[in-house]
Amino acid sequence: MRPRQWVKNGVIVVAPSAAGVVTHADIIRHTVAAFLSFCAVSSGMYIFNDLRDVDADRQHPTKRFRAIASGQLRPSVAVAASIVLLVIGFSIPFSLWHPQGLFLVLGLYVAITLAYIYWLKTVAIIELGALASGFFLRAYAGAAASHIFVSTWFLVVISFGALFLVVGKRSSELQKVGAGATRKVLAQYTPEFLHSALTMAATVVVTGYCLWAFDSSSTGLSFHHDIVAIRLSVIPVVFAVLFIMRSADAGDGAAPEELLLHDRTVQLLVVVWAVLVALGVYR
Repeated sequence: MRPRQWVKNGVIVVAPSAAGVVTHADIIRHTVAAFLSFCAVSSGMYIFNDLRDVDADRQHPTKRFRAIASGQLRPSVAVAASIVLLVIGFSIPFSLWHPQGLFLVLGLYVAITLAYIYWLKTVAIIELGALASGFFLRAYAGAAASHIFVSTWFLVVISFGALFLVVGKRSSELQKVGAGATRKVLAQYTPEFLHSALTMAATVVVTGYCLWAFDSSSTGLSFHHDIVAIRLSVIPVVFAVLFIMRSADAGDGAAPEELLLHDRTVQLLVVVWAVLVALGVYR
């Protein structure tokens, strides 16, 4: 089930928080429902992925300790657990008013994830987009669950931010384990290409965030907030991007949940960013 990765579902709260409505009772209920739905559905898909990759996982230095790869969990039990989790995940939105948006996001997540598990993970470039879509759909689920308007810049930052994290992880994997049997698609990448892709994604993330933070028109969100705090939030974003780029270049890049759970620098930058955005939106 990988509960450690549930931390990624935390991006669900970003849209309602940036819209300034996360403290409303209905929004809290909808956001919690979306979070729980994604925890259950994503866990179900992780199990499907481990069933599919069991042979490759047994050759990986750390993944070989996963329950299915190590033989601690029978495949039949794993399949049953995955189905139950998916049913639970798709049942939770029934508690919401007009849950169609969240259903659509969950359905897209499952469809793209299944395509990734059974095909796309071996297709260079496309597999990066498939993985990044998981972060994007999580972020969009927070808006869909509560029918919140989403800024164009929000979509840009989330999309390329997800791609940035995925490329950084691939760059680190290529340096650490090489293009071996553990992830065959790595053989289709070079360090130079991944570095260029990482730089491109980082550039769009920083540019998009700056445009959102400095946007004072009706198409943005900052026109009715404390503009100074919102604009200052650019600083931790830029430093976080630079820090992750340095880690990836040194071969120390990690999965997003690992960065958030263990890296003190990233944790501090996230806290500073959250405080500044909270001051800008709610003060």
